[in-house]
Amino acid sequence: MNTLILTNDDRIALMRQSLEGLATGDAFGQRFFAPGSHRLIATRQAPPPYWSYTDDTAMAVSIVQTLQRHGRIDQDDLAGRFATAFANEPTRGYGPGARQLLYDIANGGDWRAAALALFGGEGSMGNGGAMRAAPVGAFFADNLERVTKEAKLSAAVTHAHPEGQAGAVGVAVAAALAAQVGADQLPPDSSDLFSTVIDHVPDGLMKTNLKQAAMLPSDTSLHDVVHTLGNGSRILAFDTVPYSLWCAFHNLSSYEEALWTCVTGGGDVDTTAAIVGGVVSLSAGHDAVPREWIRAREPYSLADRVE
Repeated sequence: MNTLILTNDDRIALMRQSLEGLATGDAFGQRFFAPGSHRLIATRQAPPPYWSYTDDTAMAVSIVQTLQRHGRIDQDDLAGRFATAFANEPTRGYGPGARQLLYDIANGGDWRAAALALFGGEGSMGNGGAMRAAPVGAFFADNLERVTKEAKLSAAVTHAHPEGQAGAVGVAVAAALAAQVGADQLPPDSSDLFSTVIDHVPDGLMKTNLKQAAMLPSDTSLHDVVHTLGNGSRILAFDTVPYSLWCAFHNLSSYEEALWTCVTGGGDVDTTAAIVGGVVSLSAGHDAVPREWIRAREPYSLADRVE
């Protein structure tokens, strides 16, 4: 049984550790959209700097700022931060749905109505809620029920569809478990970790694909893993999260190995690498993210300008 007990300082430290892994993974993965990058993957040669981060990191920073200020997901505060970050830097790679929603919020619209209006009134089931969720799991790593609640709240600001929220829950619970592994509170057994994540995700496509991921052993070829689970190419939560967690849970002790495995599978590599990085940075240790990768990556700021 998990006996991890966190102080507020512990929570902030773990959350920032996860953000560092997420941002570096995001910027690392983003570089593999460039022509000829398959040669770098084949030789495992890190791309030359400069590595710019994307909306994955920009939105994760907003989550971290909200948690630092409130100690919980305040959805109105978070929506405002998302909209401000978008208005200041709209070219970070936001998808069409996110651009529409954040533009509406930045111009005074209510985030609840804007999120629900997407995709014919069904809301988004995309992977955007999941890509930024690992720091939520890190912050509440000693309470999986709280992780589930807060992750769902964090996703709902932009993803009204239950599948979009389920993706955030899956990643956040995985991050919490990775933090427990890093604190030696849990053995790093992938089947047990998947089982716990599955128990916290509601019934639906996400849970179905996570169950499939749990059945694929570590020696499964990446071709077969991608064929079975997807790799984020559809930009949907259930096409992204199971693959990302498979890469993470089978490489919990090595940030580099997890990231190289992730990008080798192709697909939406900035988002899958952000998810993997945000999780494995918690299990592999405080210094798991290579210093040279952090130096190659564009810096981000956690300065809180909200008064």
